[in-house]
Amino acid sequence: MSQAERKPQKRARFNEEIRFFKGWLADVKAVGAILPTSSITARVMASVIDTSSGLPVLELGPGTGVITKAILDRGVPADQLYSIEYSKDFADHLKIEFPDVNIIHGDAFNLDKTLGDKKDMLFDSVICAVPLIYIPVAQRASLVENLLDRVKPGRPVIQITYAPKSPVPQGSGNFEVVHYDYVLRNVPPANLFVYRRPA
Repeated sequence: MSQAERKPQKRARFNEEIRFFKGWLADVKAVGAILPTSSITARVMASVIDTSSGLPVLELGPGTGVITKAILDRGVPADQLYSIEYSKDFADHLKIEFPDVNIIHGDAFNLDKTLGDKKDMLFDSVICAVPLIYIPVAQRASLVENLLDRVKPGRPVIQITYAPKSPVPQGSGNFEVVHYDYVLRNVPPANLFVYRRPA
């Protein structure tokens, strides 16, 4: 790729980082990190998806869409991806960037209302970038239980965190917690945890 071809990509990435930073300034607890998730981290998170299942995927906290893109690159059809974003600014941006994805402006902690007539849908897996660290532990565990009720037993909910430990501790609900990966090439470095119930 030539220098001239790289410039638009760098500009797009810079604009994305500025948008994300503004979102972070507006609501630190809702955004959680100062920069978007790296494309490397996004690919690792999307790797848990079983594209042969034929089931849709649920994404929570897509932000500027880095993980959304990785999910689509994984092979998930756009109309089979449901992405829930709490920030209206981010949701509006995502609807332009990913017009065929089901972008929903709503609250991940009130999924029945947010999903509306899709509330009983079964998903293959859940990709979660909601910053749980600012939420009480009981509410975090309740969210994970709710998410696991929406996937088949044995299928994962994957969560990103910048803390060394899982934001939802083992023993806080009817699920197991497994450390999935540590991604150094992220700002800040990211830990990924998977929650699942036995198949």
